[in-house]
Amino acid sequence: MMNSKTLFHEIVKRITITEGKEEIHAIVNMIFAHKFSLSRTDIMAGRPIGDEYRAGDLDTIIARINHREPVQYIINEADFWMRKFFVDSSVLIPRPETEELVKHVISVASQRGSDIPRIADIGTGSGCIAITLALEIPQAQIYATDISKDALTIAQRNAVELGARVQFIEHDLLSGPLPFNAMDIVVSNPPYIPLEEMNRMSQNVYGFEPHTALFVPDDDPLLFYRALAASAWEILTPDGVLAVEVNERFGTEVSSLFSDKGYVDVHVHTDLSEKERIVVARKPDKHEFEVKYIS
Repeated sequence: MMNSKTLFHEIVKRITITEGKEEIHAIVNMIFAHKFSLSRTDIMAGRPIGDEYRAGDLDTIIARINHREPVQYIINEADFWMRKFFVDSSVLIPRPETEELVKHVISVASQRGSDIPRIADIGTGSGCIAITLALEIPQAQIYATDISKDALTIAQRNAVELGARVQFIEHDLLSGPLPFNAMDIVVSNPPYIPLEEMNRMSQNVYGFEPHTALFVPDDDPLLFYRALAASAWEILTPDGVLAVEVNERFGTEVSSLFSDKGYVDVHVHTDLSEKERIVVARKPDKHEFEVKYIS
């Protein structure tokens, strides 16, 4: 039998990445929770580890951590909205700021009063947005697209494992109209990091997470927002809502882009770190449209 507290500190000592002590402890805690089903309390109490302990397996995990691979890819698991999602390097790792986007969409859906809201998630990746919305708004009809077949496979797996009803569709936002219509809400967390920012990013992000889901050209950082503004306009019902996650540098620019397209009630919202991270806009209803464009 192996003492879990002793093993925990042995692993911590072998990790050579430059992150601080708290971050390293958090990584090792995630490994122990996944591999041994041990909580922090269990570890501090020195709960013994039995047959599930294999030194070779831990050696491999430690080597991958020291190679800067994200722990979520190592254990194939990421937390989002208090649920576990399967992830690998074909999808982005879900992040807390995206939970803020989901909160706004849930709030919008609850205020609309529609018995069966229709919601589309564009660029779904692991499916964390679409699946969370399907589980939190069970009466909704949820659709999700992605350009990547591998991502859609993972999203479908997560939907099955979590018991969510989502219709997944392979689609390239930049190549054609969205494959559905009459949506009440369109939500998206598209690529939004200019390539010139890569050198300032952590290696565990740019070295492992899919670049097609992260980066946009330096000379066109709003590429996907322009496509979203146009495509969502065509499929949103009057009074429908477009909600997106944005680069903290471009909240004002995305807001202006949406306003120029004709959206109203355009608002930029901050995340828990007070960074401009979410833009929500509304397609005008028929009366508002007539007043604005016809009168």
